[in-house]
Amino acid sequence: MDLNPAIRYLRAEVDKLNRVIASLEKLMSDPASSLELPAKRRGRKSMGAEERQQVSARMKRYWAKRRRESK
Repeated sequence: MDLNPAIRYLRAEVDKLNRVIASLEKLMSDPASSLELPAKRRGRKSMGAEERQQVSARMKRYWAKRRRESK
């Protein structure tokens, strides 16, 4: 029975595991530099002047219609 392929496979796995362990140890020693997350945008989206005018006109029509219907 030839065990050389199994031994080669296991040594390759050991090498992979050693690389993963080394990278995890590096993360543990210097977490701030390795885990820089992109800044998330919070809050409302800002509107341009043209879009603001469109919304204003649309809301004026909406409220005018509501006032007409309530009378």
